Amino acid sequence: MSGGVIIGIESTAHTLSIGSVNSSGEPSSSHSSFFRPESGGIHPREAADHHAENAGRLVKEFLQSGIDSNSIEAIAFSQGPGLGPCLRVGASVARALGTKWDVPIVGVNHCVAHIEIGRQQCQMDDPVLLYVSGGNTQVITRMSGRYRVLGETLDIGIGNMLDKFARQQDLPFPGGPKIEMLAKDWLMQNPDADLDDYQLPYAVQGMDLAFSGLFTAACRLVDRGADLGAVCWSLQEHSFAASIEVAERAMAHTGKDELLLGGGVACNQRLRDMSSIMCDEREGSLGVPAREFCVDNGSMIATLGQLQLQNTGPTKIQLSGINQSLRTDETNITWE
Repeated sequence: MSGGVIIGIESTAHTLSIGSVNSSGEPSSSHSSFFRPESGGIHPREAADHHAENAGRLVKEFLQSGIDSNSIEAIAFSQGPGLGPCLRVGASVARALGTKWDVPIVGVNHCVAHIEIGRQQCQMDDPVLLYVSGGNTQVITRMSGRYRVLGETLDIGIGNMLDKFARQQDLPFPGGPKIEMLAKDWLMQNPDADLDDYQLPYAVQGMDLAFSGLFTAACRLVDRGADLGAVCWSLQEHSFAASIEVAERAMAHTGKDELLLGGGVACNQRLRDMSSIMCDEREGSLGVPAREFCVDNGSMIATLGQLQLQNTGPTKIQLSGINQSLRTDETNITWE
C-alpha cells in the first residue's frame, strides 16, 4: 500500500471537492462547494469561476480537518471527462499543490473513479456498473484490462434530463431530489394509480438509451394539464426501468451476478429499490455506496489516484492536460 495520504480534487462540473484516502485506502469525507446557477443550466465559465474563487478556502478547510501536509504522498485530480473550464481549475490546483508540497500528481478518469470507490465501499470484485449521473448514463463492466461500455445514452445523461425537466417546471436546481419528492408524495396520495394514464416513450434503444423523447413527452403531459407529481412519478418509472433493463441484459450477457450503482442519480431511493428487486429476481447482489460517495466527491478521485500511483506511477506534468471527452474505456486497468 501507499505510505501516506493521497489527496483527490474533483472539478468536472458543478462540484469542487477535496477528499483523501489514507495508506489503508480508507476514504475521508470530502469538503465540497457546489455551484448553483440562478437560472437555467450550468454555464461552464461561471462554474469555473466559482471553483477558482472557492479553491483556496476548501484547501484550507481540508488541511484544518487534521491533515498534515507532510504526510501527503500525491495529489490526484479529475483529468476528464467534464466541462473544460472546470477541469482546468482542478488540474491547476493539483499542479500548484504538487509543486508547493513537492509531491507527484496523478490525473484520473472521473468515470472510473466512480467505479473504484463503489467497488471498495461495497466490497465487490467484478460487478456490472449502472452509472447514472448528470452528464453520463452508461452500463459498464471490466473485460480484458479495461472497463467496457456495454450500453450508454445516445443523447443526454439521465441526470441532465431530470434537471432539464425540473427547470421547465420552475423547480430548483438540482432537480432530481425535488422530482423524487414530488413523485413519492403523489404516489402516497394515489396508491392505486394506473401508469397507463401517464404513458411515456420507452428509452431503450437496443443496448443503449435515449432520454430526449422521454423528456419532451413528459413536458407535453404537464402542458396538457396532467398533475406534476404524477408526471414526475412516471418520468422516474420509465427512465429508471429502461436503465435497469439494459443493466440486467449486461448481467445476463456477461454472466455476472453483481450490480453496482454509481453517480449522483444513484442517490434516488426509487432507483435503488427497483435495482434491488431486479437483483433479487436474478438471485444476484446489489451494491450501493453511501450517498456521499455516489455524488461527485474528492475522495473517489483520491481512491483511483492511489491505485494508479501504486500500479502505473504519477502523471508527468507535460501529460497532465485535461481531456473533457475522455471515455470510460480509454483507461487501462492495471490494478486487476
